[in-house]
Amino acid sequence: MVSGLSPGFKRFHRSDDPRLPPGQFVADGFPVLSAGPTPVIDLQRWRFTVTDAHGDRRQWTWDEYQRLPQEDVRKDIHCVTRWSKFDTAWRGVSLDVLLHGADTDAGYAMVESVGGYTTNVPLADITGGKAWVVHEYDGRPLTAEHGGPARMLIPHLYFWKSAKWVSGVRLMEHDQQGFWEALGYHDYGDPWREQRYWGD
Repeated sequence: MVSGLSPGFKRFHRSDDPRLPPGQFVADGFPVLSAGPTPVIDLQRWRFTVTDAHGDRRQWTWDEYQRLPQEDVRKDIHCVTRWSKFDTAWRGVSLDVLLHGADTDAGYAMVESVGGYTTNVPLADITGGKAWVVHEYDGRPLTAEHGGPARMLIPHLYFWKSAKWVSGVRLMEHDQQGFWEALGYHDYGDPWREQRYWGD
């Protein structure tokens, strides 16, 4: 077992693949990590809300979200606990679609989830084709343990930024720390620069 890997995470291997960031190992499965219990979410009550820096809101029900333009996305993902997974296949809605028409003068965003989990990202990191709200993995509905019915996908940052059970994005003029960031994780989280914790 390699020091620093997730508790209970045993299926991994080393790789010389140039897609693998430093300090990472390739996962043979799909480890499940959560900051709390897995919520039960009623699709009839599910909402995704975009709130701009002035407090103006736009909201979609599950059916409305499903009718938005959908994309199939294939990306590598990298967890701060040192596992990586190549060529993961997702389907969902680009944040460019969800933020279209919103006042995006603010430079930062707080991703919000059912249960109160939050994570902060620069707005530039969820626009320009870099982030999605996804509801399928590998051709099937996203399971609750992996963040279903919908999670954020920001694949170029460590995977804690891809918040499970996502419920909205709040735009901010000034950066604020989210859940893990306030507990010592890096504010940005670039896998290629090994930005895992404060000071990295």
